[in-house]
Amino acid sequence: MLVQPYLFFDGRCEEAIEFYRKVLGAEVDMLMRFKDSPEPPQPGMIPPGSENKVMHANFRIGDTAVMASDGRCMGQPNFQGVSLSLTVADDAEAERKFALLADGGQVQMPLTKTFFSSRFGMVADRFAVSWMVLTLISNP
Repeated sequence: MLVQPYLFFDGRCEEAIEFYRKVLGAEVDMLMRFKDSPEPPQPGMIPPGSENKVMHANFRIGDTAVMASDGRCMGQPNFQGVSLSLTVADDAEAERKFALLADGGQVQMPLTKTFFSSRFGMVADRFAVSWMVLTLISNP
Protein backbone atom coordinates (compact mmCIF):
# COMPACT_ATOMS: atom_id res chain seq x y z
CA MET A 1 0.00 0.00 0.00
CA LEU A 2 1.19 3.51 -0.81
CA VAL A 3 -0.17 6.87 0.34
CA GLN A 4 1.12 9.97 -1.42
CA PRO A 5 0.36 13.67 -1.05
CA TYR A 6 -1.54 15.27 -3.96
CA LEU A 7 -1.63 19.05 -3.77
CA PHE A 8 -4.07 21.25 -5.70
CA PHE A 9 -2.68 24.76 -6.25
CA ASP A 10 -5.80 26.16 -7.95
CA GLY A 11 -3.90 27.82 -10.79
CA ARG A 12 -0.49 28.38 -9.13
CA CYS A 13 1.04 24.90 -9.54
CA GLU A 14 3.94 25.79 -11.82
CA GLU A 15 4.87 28.72 -9.56
CA ALA A 16 4.73 26.41 -6.52
CA ILE A 17 6.91 23.76 -8.17
CA GLU A 18 9.52 26.40 -9.07
CA PHE A 19 9.44 27.63 -5.47
CA TYR A 20 10.00 24.09 -4.13
CA ARG A 21 12.81 23.55 -6.66
CA LYS A 22 14.57 26.65 -5.40
CA VAL A 23 13.86 26.23 -1.67
CA LEU A 24 13.89 22.44 -1.20
CA GLY A 25 15.73 21.11 -4.26
CA ALA A 26 12.59 19.49 -5.71
CA GLU A 27 13.07 17.56 -8.94
CA VAL A 28 10.24 17.31 -11.48
CA ASP A 29 9.68 13.80 -12.82
CA MET A 30 6.64 14.62 -14.94
CA LEU A 31 4.49 17.62 -15.83
CA MET A 32 1.45 17.58 -18.15
CA ARG A 33 -0.56 20.63 -19.09
CA PHE A 34 -4.30 20.56 -19.79
CA LYS A 35 -3.58 21.25 -23.50
CA ASP A 36 -1.40 18.09 -23.66
CA SER A 37 -4.08 15.75 -22.32
CA PRO A 38 -4.99 12.86 -24.64
CA GLU A 39 -8.62 13.76 -23.88
CA PRO A 40 -9.76 17.39 -23.76
CA PRO A 41 -11.16 18.62 -20.43
CA GLN A 42 -14.92 18.41 -20.00
CA PRO A 43 -16.74 21.71 -20.70
CA GLY A 44 -16.64 23.94 -17.62
CA MET A 45 -13.89 21.91 -15.93
CA ILE A 46 -11.29 24.69 -16.28
CA PRO A 47 -11.76 28.40 -17.02
CA PRO A 48 -11.10 29.58 -20.59
CA GLY A 49 -7.43 30.45 -21.08
CA SER A 50 -6.21 27.78 -18.64
CA GLU A 51 -4.94 25.37 -21.30
CA ASN A 52 -1.31 25.97 -20.25
CA LYS A 53 -2.03 25.27 -16.58
CA VAL A 54 -0.77 22.05 -14.98
CA MET A 55 -3.18 19.14 -15.24
CA HIS A 56 -0.83 16.76 -13.39
CA ALA A 57 2.73 16.88 -12.11
CA ASN A 58 4.92 14.53 -10.13
CA PHE A 59 7.97 15.86 -8.31
CA ARG A 60 10.33 14.63 -5.63
CA ILE A 61 11.55 16.35 -2.50
CA GLY A 62 14.33 14.13 -1.21
CA ASP A 63 12.94 10.57 -1.22
CA THR A 64 9.29 11.68 -1.22
CA ALA A 65 7.13 11.82 -4.34
CA VAL A 66 4.56 14.62 -4.38
CA MET A 67 1.83 14.91 -6.98
CA ALA A 68 0.25 18.24 -7.87
CA SER A 69 -2.20 20.00 -10.16
CA ASP A 70 -3.71 23.40 -10.87
CA GLY A 71 -7.09 21.79 -10.25
CA ARG A 72 -9.93 24.14 -11.22
CA CYS A 73 -7.55 27.10 -11.78
CA MET A 74 -9.47 29.60 -9.66
CA GLY A 75 -6.32 31.20 -8.16
CA GLN A 76 -7.05 30.68 -4.46
CA PRO A 77 -5.42 27.50 -3.12
CA ASN A 78 -6.77 26.43 0.26
CA PHE A 79 -5.09 23.75 2.35
CA GLN A 80 -6.77 22.86 5.63
CA GLY A 81 -6.30 19.96 7.99
CA VAL A 82 -3.04 18.74 6.51
CA SER A 83 0.67 19.53 6.92
CA LEU A 84 3.75 18.21 5.18
CA SER A 85 6.50 17.21 7.58
CA LEU A 86 10.06 18.07 6.49
CA THR A 87 12.75 16.25 8.48
CA VAL A 88 16.25 17.67 8.01
CA ALA A 89 19.75 16.62 9.07
CA ASP A 90 20.69 19.38 11.49
CA ASP A 91 19.59 22.59 13.21
CA ALA A 92 21.28 24.88 10.69
CA GLU A 93 19.42 23.22 7.81
CA ALA A 94 16.15 23.41 9.78
CA GLU A 95 16.63 27.14 10.29
CA ARG A 96 17.54 27.69 6.63
CA LYS A 97 14.61 25.69 5.21
CA PHE A 98 12.16 27.19 7.71
CA ALA A 99 13.19 30.74 6.75
CA LEU A 100 12.91 29.97 3.04
CA LEU A 101 9.45 28.41 3.43
CA ALA A 102 8.33 31.34 5.60
CA ASP A 103 9.37 33.93 2.99
CA GLY A 104 6.04 35.27 1.73
CA GLY A 105 4.19 32.87 4.02
CA GLN A 106 3.12 32.86 7.65
CA VAL A 107 4.88 31.40 10.68
CA GLN A 108 2.37 29.35 12.67
CA MET A 109 4.83 28.26 15.38
CA PRO A 110 8.36 29.67 15.53
CA LEU A 111 11.24 27.24 15.16
CA THR A 112 12.33 26.20 18.66
CA LYS A 113 13.72 23.34 20.77
CA THR A 114 11.15 20.79 21.94
CA PHE A 115 11.24 17.56 23.91
CA PHE A 116 11.19 15.58 20.65
CA SER A 117 13.41 17.72 18.45
CA SER A 118 16.31 20.13 18.71
CA ARG A 119 14.40 22.31 16.23
CA PHE A 120 10.68 22.20 15.42
CA GLY A 121 8.42 24.81 13.87
CA MET A 122 5.32 25.18 11.75
CA VAL A 123 4.90 27.51 8.78
CA ALA A 124 2.40 28.03 5.95
CA ASP A 125 4.31 28.88 2.77
CA ARG A 126 3.23 31.48 0.20
CA PHE A 127 0.85 28.94 -1.35
CA ALA A 128 -0.88 28.23 2.01
CA VAL A 129 0.70 24.76 2.29
CA SER A 130 1.44 24.00 5.96
CA TRP A 131 4.87 22.58 6.78
CA MET A 132 6.28 21.13 9.99
CA VAL A 133 10.07 21.48 9.93
CA LEU A 134 12.06 19.40 12.38
CA THR A 135 15.45 17.96 13.22
CA LEU A 136 15.32 14.53 14.81
CA ILE A 137 17.21 14.04 18.03
CA SER A 138 19.41 10.99 17.67
CA ASN A 139 19.68 8.74 20.70
CA PRO A 140 23.26 7.85 21.77
